[in-house]
Amino acid sequence: MKAQRPDTLLTHAGNDPRSNHGIVNPPVYHASTVLFPSLAALEESDRNPFEIVNYGRVGTPTSQAFEEACARLDGGYRGIATSSGLAAITTALLACVKAGDHVLITDSVYGPTRRFASQTLTRLGVEVEYYDPLIGSGIAALLRPNTSTIFLESPGSLTFEVQDVPAICATAKAAGVRTIIDNTWATPLFFKPLAHGVDIALQSATKYIVGHSDAMLGIIVTGEALFTPLKRMAVELGNCAGPDDLYLGLRGLRSMAVRLRRHQDSALEVARWLQARPEVARVIHPALPGDAGHDLWRRDFTGASGLFSIVLKPCEKEAVAAMVDGMALFGIGYSWGGYESLILPCHPARIRTATRWDELGPVVRLHIGLEDVADLTADLEAGFARLAEAAR
Repeated sequence: MKAQRPDTLLTHAGNDPRSNHGIVNPPVYHASTVLFPSLAALEESDRNPFEIVNYGRVGTPTSQAFEEACARLDGGYRGIATSSGLAAITTALLACVKAGDHVLITDSVYGPTRRFASQTLTRLGVEVEYYDPLIGSGIAALLRPNTSTIFLESPGSLTFEVQDVPAICATAKAAGVRTIIDNTWATPLFFKPLAHGVDIALQSATKYIVGHSDAMLGIIVTGEALFTPLKRMAVELGNCAGPDDLYLGLRGLRSMAVRLRRHQDSALEVARWLQARPEVARVIHPALPGDAGHDLWRRDFTGASGLFSIVLKPCEKEAVAAMVDGMALFGIGYSWGGYESLILPCHPARIRTATRWDELGPVVRLHIGLEDVADLTADLEAGFARLAEAAR
């Protein structure tokens, strides 16, 4: 078959109606026990545990359909579905490191990734070092003989630094170091990590793949050489995705291209509106000309999602609370990627160790959903009025 473009892959990958009585969507298999017709078939499954459905935790036709679709979209060999995005992160790291290893992790990394690395990995005898996300090929100076893995996230999901992924990966490959990236912000629709030299691409499918804030799901995609150790680690950890969440992930994939473009367009419109607001010191969005990461974003990415941050001009916490608490359309909450808009004050300075966060004003992260932009900006405008009133 001729190579398919991303929109077509999202519509058809992982579907096989001819094997399912003509049904368009793959069925949802709720399974733990899998029966075999003979002892020979059982023994064959033991010899090839990741190639044959031999136990519900290892895989089902539902998980295989989701994994196949994600692997094709990412351009990888195979996919591994996990119970959440964090489960994908922890599985990948544990598969790549051992006691005595040195691991480099971007200082802009997702908070739960940092906690796992700083608490669990260090307890297991792994030395964790955080690096400046803008280091590029300069990461060579941080490599040691025992460096096994570099963990990237580009852009970071609070402060949105865009990393020079090809430069970091080229440096890592020359030294025999594996690279892992959290690609949740862009998804493979807007950035393809494996094509830029990354060894292991993962994302929280909870976010844009599911797209409706109602399922927990993660996905790891890699090349043939690393698939078996990654899958083995997932199985040994008992890490598997639930069938209903996999179904919602498959359903979300079908509309992800349309939704992401709407998220992108609306977020850029809101971001430009915010640039003109007197209450805003800076808008942090890589797709905006003038943003510190814009040139790398334009070189490596084909689009942007709906998540970005703003830095408010200095004000008290009470003023920010007045702004946020009265929002009608922006919900206050963690996560993102769903159809609804979200707002979240955050504190990057509290978690930085390799770099300093020197902005004077509060940081507020926004996820722009699928609502009408005029309604969203009206909600923000009312919020700014409350902020100004509280600041008096």
